[in-house]
Amino acid sequence: MPQLTIIADIHARPDRADFVRSELEKLIAATRAEAGCVQYDLHRDNDNPAHFLFFENWESRELWQVHMNSPHLAAYRTAVEGAIETFTLSEMTRIG
Repeated sequence: MPQLTIIADIHARPDRADFVRSELEKLIAATRAEAGCVQYDLHRDNDNPAHFLFFENWESRELWQVHMNSPHLAAYRTAVEGAIETFTLSEMTRIG
């Protein structure tokens, strides 16, 4: 089965962008240590400091689902409640 690619597109409230960044950065080490995590890279838009993107690759959807239910992701969601304007998640499969 091919790897699962996840694109998590996050737009913070402009006045909360630095806070959201710090909370997103807390996810990196814990997530990279999870079973099935192949790649977990955080990006920030060069023209919009409130726009973040995670580019992720997982060995399987099942292992990604374990991540989605992890304590560190739950803590992140609680911490940033009210600080996120929009969040879009795309599950993708590489075709070439």
